[in-house]
Amino acid sequence: REKKKKTIYLAMRSLAKSVILRTTLLQPGPFPTPDPFLFVVYHNDHFPVAHDDSMEAPRRGNGADFDPRAEYRMYHGEKIPGFPQHPHRGFETITATMDGIIDHSDSLGNGGRYGEGDVQWMTAGKGVVHGEMFPLIQKDKPNNCRFFQIWLNLPSRHKMVDPDFKMFWNTNVPKYTSEDGLGNVTVFYGDYFLEQKDDTCERIENPNQPPPYSWATDPINDVAVLHITIQPGGNLTIPAAHNGDASRALYLIEGYDGIVVGNKTFR
Repeated sequence: REKKKKTIYLAMRSLAKSVILRTTLLQPGPFPTPDPFLFVVYHNDHFPVAHDDSMEAPRRGNGADFDPRAEYRMYHGEKIPGFPQHPHRGFETITATMDGIIDHSDSLGNGGRYGEGDVQWMTAGKGVVHGEMFPLIQKDKPNNCRFFQIWLNLPSRHKMVDPDFKMFWNTNVPKYTSEDGLGNVTVFYGDYFLEQKDDTCERIENPNQPPPYSWATDPINDVAVLHITIQPGGNLTIPAAHNGDASRALYLIEGYDGIVVGNKTFR
C-alpha cells in the first residue's frame, strides 16, 4: 500500500511560537502553495527502456492519463508522454529536473532538449504556447523522469510583458553538502546554501538569475526553490530567511519513515 505523503508549511517569523504553522496531507496532483506561487507538482515516472528510435511509449495515451497508481503516465500525450502544445499567460513556469529528458518547443520558434538537473524558467507574460514532451531515448536502461513543475505569479504591472526564457544548466546549478556528508541541497534558485567566501555573513547572490520581470528579481521577495535530500541519521539546518516575514513550504515527497522538523516528527 502506498504510504501517504505530507506537506509541512514553515514560517520563519521572529514572533512565531512554532516554526511549523500547519501541516496538510498531500493528495495526488498539485500541492498546496503559498502566495505568490500558483502551482507545484512533482512528476516521478518510470518510463521503460526504449525499444526503437521512435521515442514512443509502449502503450497509447487517452489524452488525460494522470493515474497516480500507474508506473508511468502519458499525461496528454498520445504516443510520446507529455504535454503537447498548450497556452500560458500572465505567470511564470519553472521546470526543475532531476532525472530524465524534456523536449521543449513553443510558438516563438524556440526548441530544445534539457533535463538531468537542468532548470528552465519561462515568463509567459502576454502569452506563449509551448509543449513539454518526455521522449524515451535510453535503449540500455529505463527512462525514469523526475522533475518539479512550479508556477509563479507575475506582479500585476508585469502581467503582459513579452515572453522570456532562462536556462540554468546542471553544471551551473549550485550544490551544497552538509558537514556530516548526509545532507545535500540543489539550489534551483535562491540565495541560500551558496559558498561563503569570508566571515561577513553577507548575502551572496545566486549566479543564475530569472527573467527580468519575475517576482523573484526583487530581493525583498526572497524567492527560493531548493531540493533537499537527507540520508538516514543526517541533519541539515535551513538558514534563516533574509526577509523576516517570508513564509516557506516544505514538501516531503520521498522518505516516508519520518522526518524531524524543529522538535516534531512527521511520518
